Order: sequence, then C-alpha cells, then structure tokens
Amino acid sequence: MHSTNLLLEEPIRMASILEPSKPSFFPAMTKIVGTLGPKSRSVDTISSCLKAGMSVARFDFSWGDAEYHQETLQNLKLAIKSTKKLCAVMLDTVGPELQVVNKSEAPISLEENDTVVLTPNQGQDASSELLPINFSGLAKTVKPGATIFVGQYLFTGSETTSVWLEVSEFKGDDVVCVIKNSATLTGSLFTLHCSQIHIDLPTLSDEDKEVIKKWGAPNKIDFLSLSYTRHAEDVRQAREFLSKLGDLSQTQIFAKIENVEGLNHFDEILQEADGIILSRGNLGVDLPPEMVFLFQKSALHKCNMAGKPAVVTRVVDSMTDNLRPTRAEATDVANAVLDGSDAILLGAETLRGLYPVETISIVGKICSEAEKVFNQDLYFKRTVKYVGEPMTHLESIASSAVRAAIKVKASVIICFTSSGRAARLIAKYRPTMPVLSVVIPRLKTNQLRWSFTGAFEARQSLIVRGLFPMLADPRHPAESTGATNETVLKVALDHGKASGVIKSHDRVVVCQKMGDSSVVKIIELDD
Repeated sequence: MHSTNLLLEEPIRMASILEPSKPSFFPAMTKIVGTLGPKSRSVDTISSCLKAGMSVARFDFSWGDAEYHQETLQNLKLAIKSTKKLCAVMLDTVGPELQVVNKSEAPISLEENDTVVLTPNQGQDASSELLPINFSGLAKTVKPGATIFVGQYLFTGSETTSVWLEVSEFKGDDVVCVIKNSATLTGSLFTLHCSQIHIDLPTLSDEDKEVIKKWGAPNKIDFLSLSYTRHAEDVRQAREFLSKLGDLSQTQIFAKIENVEGLNHFDEILQEADGIILSRGNLGVDLPPEMVFLFQKSALHKCNMAGKPAVVTRVVDSMTDNLRPTRAEATDVANAVLDGSDAILLGAETLRGLYPVETISIVGKICSEAEKVFNQDLYFKRTVKYVGEPMTHLESIASSAVRAAIKVKASVIICFTSSGRAARLIAKYRPTMPVLSVVIPRLKTNQLRWSFTGAFEARQSLIVRGLFPMLADPRHPAESTGATNETVLKVALDHGKASGVIKSHDRVVVCQKMGDSSVVKIIELDD
C-alpha cells in the first residue's frame, strides 16, 4: 500500500508487534499534560505521575478555589524535589463558559420528550422543570430548533450524565426546550453549550483576570490556557494583560480552540498564540462528529509547519473509571501522534479518574510505539518544502542538525540555547532521537535588581515533542568559546550517559553558537 499522504513507515514487520517494548529513560517523545485534582493531588500520587511521564501539570479553574489549587501546587513542588523531574505549570481559564448551577446538588432526572426551562434567574433552585443558568442573553442568542447540550460529559467523560435539548419557544428571558434524551444530572455544576452560536461574553473574564493576578503571577505560571479563544484579538488582549504583571511577561499563551468561531479564525489565532490546544470535548459538541477528525489533521499540520506546539485533548475518557482504554481510544492516541501532536492532555482521566498514574503510563506507551513508525523522512521533506528558500539562518542550522543526526544515526542532538528558540526549531523537524536542550541562563535587570533568565525557557520546552531541557551553570554563556563551552558539553554528555540515552561509541550532534557563527558538529564518543 503506497500513499503520499501516509506518515507511517512501511512495511511494518508483523513479528515486531509481538516483541516486548524496551524500557527507556524518556517514556515517549510526545509529552503528557496531566490535570491535577481530587484523585491526583497528594505528593505521592503526583510523584508517581511525574515518574510515569507527566511533564506539564494543568490547574483547571473552572472548579476549585485558589487556596485549593495552591495546596496542590505546593504538593507538586515537593514531588518535583523528591523525584528530580522537571514539570511546568499550566493555568486553564474558565472563559465565557455557560453553566447550569445546581445549589442543592440533588440529582435532576430529565425524561425524553418532556420540556424544561432555562432561566437566567439564578436565585431559583434547579429541578426537572427548571435549570438556572449564568447567562442572561440566551433568549436573544438562540433560535427555535437550535441544539443545546447540558451535562457533565466535558467533566466526567460519561455520556449518561448529559442531555441534548432543542429550543422550542421563549418566555421573556427564559428559553423553553424539548428534552431529546433521558438522563440524570448529578453534581453542583453542569456545562451548557449552544451549537455554533456566538456568546457575547469576554474571553478573559474579570474572574479569570483576578485568578491570574492573585494565583498565576505569584506562582510564575509557564503556560496560560486561554479557554474559548475565538479571535486573534483574544490572544493579544491576554498578552497585554500578562505583560502588566511583570513576572508573567514570559508566560506562553496556548489558545484553546473549542468552537466553530475559533475554527473559522484558526490561521490568525495560530499566528498570535504560542501554541494551540484542540479541545475536542467542546468541538465534538459544536461540530458534526464526522468532521472532528478532519479539523484535527488540518490544525495539527498547520501547527507543525508553523513550529508551534499542538496539544490534543479527550483521548482516553473511559480510563476515568477503567484500568484499560478501549481499542478505539488506544488507536486514537496513536493517530494523534502520527498526525503530529506535540502533547496529549488528560482531563477527567487524571483529575477525578480512578487510575491517574496508570492512565499516564499507558498513554505514554502508546505514544512511544506510534513514534517508532512515524515517517520522519516524509515529514522532514514536507517541512523543508513548506519553509521554502531562502531559509533563515537559524532554520537552516536547525534542519541541517536534524539531517546530520539522522545520516550518522546519532543517539541524541544537544542544542545550546538561551531563549529556547533554536531547540524548538530543531524539534520542529521531528528528529527520531531526543533533543537535549541545554538552556544557558542570561543575566538581566529591571533597574532595581539583577536576576537570571532560563528557568522559564527550560520548563516551556516540556510541552514540545522530543525536547528535553536541562539548565546549565549561568557562568557559561551560550556563545562562549573554548574551555567553558567544553565544560557545559561534558555536563550535558554526562547527563545523557546517566539517563541511558548516550552510550560508548555513540555519535552525538551538537548545535551551538560560537561568536557570530552557529556551528553543527558531530562527536563520536570514546569508551
């Protein structure tokens, strides 16, 4: 079977499927973002998650207060210290999310073909006949026949806790709906999603700004996940807000594409954002199911060509309650890797799931197997063709380093960098071997005090496929020559040997600046 579009190495030996996977220091090149919550916030559990392969911890502020998340973050710091595993922090905003509030938390039974009223009067109690919502403009936004989704599917991964409604009529600000399927809503909060409708609410709400200011800034978050990004202007406004908070001026913004509006403006959003999160939970509600895979493939390709990290969500929902994923889910994870995803984001599976550590471990193993059959040669040619000529100086160096590493079968690429840009460009070409990013701190001042940069840049590479950071001694500048450079290289090589990535007689490709020049060199190691 031959196809110009297939990113799979062929032929695959059927016997190789029966061979056991070899253990590796890096579980997979593809990164795993884990959402920390009730089932995954103890020091022991977080430590196990880090050892299993989690490299980014996500804090979802659509539930839980700042104090609760601060306790979890303190536990994460203790786990990082005990495991010596680096982990980045992502803050996920609530955004213009419509919600049904059930103050009593009593189960609400909804029967097919009955009617239920959605009301902006939040003073009333939720019942089988009435659901209070947090948005007063719904009656002016939707039309008769429109589809509305209500439930906890986006939280729990279970369809039995969600209901589909069809708008029937309006009574003032109230919206009367016909129930399309029987379901029981349990809990205090339900998501409300109107298919392909513009919601006139700010992407970064006042509550979000308060959380970023009081929780995000003191904790120097690495990533901001901007929920419900619909336009490039949403990203620009968020960046302007972060720039005023000093410590967060370096925080990367990942635009979360959750609806058709964001999909329609995808190209301009990609240009403005530092990365993209494909929120397939909400997209699966907003888009016809048969179109979700097309969006995934198209969006991942665009992110890959732009050299910006792409994160895929909602892959192993069934592992919220089960020890093993379904066959379809396992295949879905592998296809996300083959499509070009940088990271897999786990939500309910680690937040409230029964098996957070096992989920991370299994997803990592699936990613690792998929990476072995990823057609790097075809991908490399496509990327070089897309970039075109003349290439920029840095792009040329990055692609040359990857080409050289593949030709000599290098075990690792070592890249010296200050900003992390050179290492990310190398990773863009998807080398088959790990890229060890040696981040050299730089000294900076704000007129009041001196400080070193580098920690942000190191952690932010933890979401990029194939990139593994280490922070160098700040006394060794990135463009130094002579003995200091050799010292840093020796430290990097020792780190590679200790982790089992580099062995005697291996070849290593090194990419570094020397004065005004960038150099790619090949080293063959002695005993």
